Amino acid sequence: MGTVDDYLSELDPADAAVIAHFYDVVREAVPEVEQGKSYGMPALLYRGKALVAVMRTKKHFGVYPFSGLVPDRVADALEGFDHDKGTIRFPPERPLPDDAIRAVVAARIAEIEDPSLRRRG
Repeated sequence: MGTVDDYLSELDPADAAVIAHFYDVVREAVPEVEQGKSYGMPALLYRGKALVAVMRTKKHFGVYPFSGLVPDRVADALEGFDHDKGTIRFPPERPLPDDAIRAVVAARIAEIEDPSLRRRG
């Protein structure tokens, strides 16, 4: 079992279902992702690089695309959700829409494939 699976097994079933759905959407979009860890968080990796992590906090879920630029780049897809440099937050009762998840993942993959995108333009 990988680190994402381990993390999910430790969560309340309702919280685990929200995070599992997030990761399912990512895996549908990018089947070659692997489980791993980055910055101490269970994460999905793409080509050995941290792609995205989702963690349950006391008040919300946090999405970490391992980039300070991705949330701003996909701000239109995140309308109505709290986000800032490197973090996207959503309440348990209102998970991120699948299209927003795909937008975050696509932006992060673009950065992994073209490191010049990791700099502010």
